[in-house]
Formats: sequence, C-alpha cells, structure tokens
Amino acid sequence: MKALKYLLVFSIPLTVYVSFTSTGWITFLPLIYVFGIVPLSDMFLKVNAENFDKEQEEIEKNNKLYTYILYLTLPVQVGFLIWFLFVINETTATFDLIGRISAMGIMCGVIGINVGHELGHRNNRLEELLGEILLATSLETHFLPYHNAGHHFNVATPEDAATARKNEPLYTFWIRSQFMSYFQAWKLENKRLVTSDRSWFHHQNRMLIYTICHVILIGSIFYFFGLTTTLYFLIAAIFGILLLETVNYIEHYGLLRTKNKFGRYERVKHIHSWNSNHVIGKLVLFNLSRHSDHHYNGSKHYQILKSLPESPQMPTGYPGMMLLSLIPPIWFRIMNKKLQEI
Repeated sequence: MKALKYLLVFSIPLTVYVSFTSTGWITFLPLIYVFGIVPLSDMFLKVNAENFDKEQEEIEKNNKLYTYILYLTLPVQVGFLIWFLFVINETTATFDLIGRISAMGIMCGVIGINVGHELGHRNNRLEELLGEILLATSLETHFLPYHNAGHHFNVATPEDAATARKNEPLYTFWIRSQFMSYFQAWKLENKRLVTSDRSWFHHQNRMLIYTICHVILIGSIFYFFGLTTTLYFLIAAIFGILLLETVNYIEHYGLLRTKNKFGRYERVKHIHSWNSNHVIGKLVLFNLSRHSDHHYNGSKHYQILKSLPESPQMPTGYPGMMLLSLIPPIWFRIMNKKLQEI
C-alpha cells in the first residue's frame, strides 16, 4: 500500500481538468497548485528523510504497483493533450488561453518529461518506448540519449550541459542547457552508430527517428487544428521544457567533481546533487528530489531511492526552489552561501 501515495501525481490532471472546464482566474489553478499550494504545504509539513531497511527495500523494489502507476500516466497525458487541442481551439479569451496553455505546460513538464525520464532509465524496451511517447508530448525526446549517455557521465563537470555553473543565471542556463544538450544528443547517437559501422542516416539513429516523430506530431496538429492551435501547443511544450531546465538548474547548481592527478574526474558521489526531502514535492515528482542517489545509481527505481546525510540539502522543496531560481540575486545569495558550507 506504500505505493498508493504516489497517486498524488494525479492531483495535477485534476487541476488541469478544472482549468479546461472553467473560465477566468481558475484556469490558472494548476499553476497555483504546483507553485503555491505545494510549496506552502511543504513549508509546514515535516521533511521525511527515512529510508527502507534492506528487507523492505527488496519488497518494494519488486512491487509492480509502483511501475503500474507510471504506466497509468501515459493515457492520462496523451488524453489530456488531445483534449487540450480541442479546448484551446475553441478558447477565445486571452486570460483563459494563458491559463490553459500553462496548465498543459505543467502536464508536459511534470508528467510528460518527468515520468518519461523515469521510464527512460529502465532496462526494458517497452518501458523505454512508453517514456519516449511521454517525452514526445513535450517535444523533448532528445532528452533520453543525452541524459543517459551524456548527463549521467559528465554531471557536475563543465562538460555537462545540464549542470548549472556557480553564478550562472537561470535564464542563460535555459538556452545553454537546451541547445547544448540537443546537439550533444546528435553527437552521442552518431558516435554510437559509427562504432557499429552504421551511417548516421540509419533507422537505429534515435535522434533521426525522434525528429521524424516530432515533425509528424506537429504536422498532424497543424493539419487537423490549424496554425494557431499548433502555436499554442508549441508554447505549452516550451513551458514544459522550461520546467525541466529549471529542475536541471536547481539539481546541480555550483556542484563540481574534482580531478585526480591523472586528469580524470572523481566518481560521481552523493555530494554532487542537491537533495530535498520535502514530502509533497517528493511524491508528486516520484522521488526525483532524492537526486543524489539517482545519479549514484541511475537504474535504481524511484521508490527505493535513498536520502543520505552527505547529500547537500535544499532549503525547501523543488517547487519552492524553482520559484527562488527565478530571482537570480536572491538565489545566488542563498545558494552560494550553502555551497560554502559543503
């Protein structure tokens, strides 16, 4: 029954339902919920740094209910995206447009990209495919080849697109991380194909297939719904991507691995990611905030990720930290001080 607490993620589609079926300020309910109610709740609830013991960890690791909850997000995400296209096509009020686009953007970021990330780490082609479909709803499929073969290898080094440097503002990081990771995803795929004597123009080039799928998706939306709705979808997808990049920013800000005498970086440790044990954000994001353990063992399923005392801790949960990062002077004052304490 411990798995059922992760059903809290479906509170987000519930708020999006309200947004799609209402008008006025309540169309912003998903935004209010994720960046208002959740961080406020986390401020008043006691943080939970408890881990499973070895016996319980083995039980929970093999509990398929955790995976079935991930599967359930796929029809929800795809269904809401299709509904969004119909709803937004009939929305005329500017206020309602902004509210509903931001609502879909939150779905793209929290469910599309975050769950896609979790499934993309599985050593199972079906689950990886489900992750690819989820990521496609945000036009972010390049995330998988770069994240798994690039980010996890280069994390906490200047070579990593998704590691924010000390005193780097969020807004410049958005651009650097997104474009650099995209180009590196192509390089990684090309390198993988070259080592197996295949051309880059091959059906096993994931970046090539992803690009074709994106073109088909965007082209289909344009064909059935027109240019305006296509633009609204693109804005929602970009909103979701910016949520991802903001999470990337707060997860590794200013943390760097040292080099040994041979010029090689030390192994990734639990000190190379920022952690948060704030309860609501942890559940909604499938333990993403226990990020240090995720990088220590990328194949570890979300439900058994551990919180360890050596992991640097964020002063609040992910949603609160994301809001804080939007104001660089305040962010630098707080986080640079915490960097000195590590």
